[in-house]
Amino acid sequence: MKKLTENILDKLTIDYLRNQVLKNAYGNDDTVIAGLDPRILLVWYLFFGLVPWFLDDVVLLLCLFVFTALTTRAAKIAPLVLFLFCIGVFSQTGYLFIVALFFGGNAETVAPLLVMTLKVAIVSLASITVFSGLDPDRLANGMLWFGCPGQLSFSISFAYRILPVLMEEFQNILLSYRLRGNPPARETLFGKIRYLGYQVRMIIQSFYPLMLNTAKRSRTTVEALELRGYRYSIQDPKVKQMKLAMLKVTRTDLVFAGISVMWVCVSAILSAVI
Repeated sequence: MKKLTENILDKLTIDYLRNQVLKNAYGNDDTVIAGLDPRILLVWYLFFGLVPWFLDDVVLLLCLFVFTALTTRAAKIAPLVLFLFCIGVFSQTGYLFIVALFFGGNAETVAPLLVMTLKVAIVSLASITVFSGLDPDRLANGMLWFGCPGQLSFSISFAYRILPVLMEEFQNILLSYRLRGNPPARETLFGKIRYLGYQVRMIIQSFYPLMLNTAKRSRTTVEALELRGYRYSIQDPKVKQMKLAMLKVTRTDLVFAGISVMWVCVSAILSAVI
């Protein structure tokens, strides 16, 4: 048991967390979801991100949950993201199942909790599927095609691109704190608790210099963009046309959209029959 705990703690490092996040954001270019047109994915996400909130049929929600789970598997989501998804769903609604059962709940109590849990799970899986299959440029171009302001689409793209820089900066700051710090001994149980508190405090203290360094980098980036005429180019229709020239609906997009529509229709018929 001790060896298993040590192996788990060895894997939960900053490098492992960074690799998992970057893999989910940039390492899924070879999947079926990543090859779809961003406009199709955004419309698909609008449906699976909004419609489930207005549904109360358990069978229909279960069918939609199965479909989003299949698309999540096709997108090859990082294990860390799926683990955080499970924790998030359980922390929001899942624990209510256990509370309802322990305090005299019955099927009438569990059914509304199941509906709420399915809604949160469907929307969360749809979000994970879409945003893991879209790189910064494709996401920004898709939003720009739908009429979003150019500055908004660029801001989202820039936030994606600066993610590796932020994680590298955070790791450097954390390592500098470790080099200058004096961690407590962790041979005993009380020492391990103190060491855990020391690690949490060091992570919290790292956020202020991280935000300060990020602000400096952002200012430098904005000045470089302004020198290259970014403010005027983003308002030029020719530049917008050049950026959106890469968008093209292919046969794969039509097949994906057709399967989605057919699955929803079959699910609605199944829920009406049952």
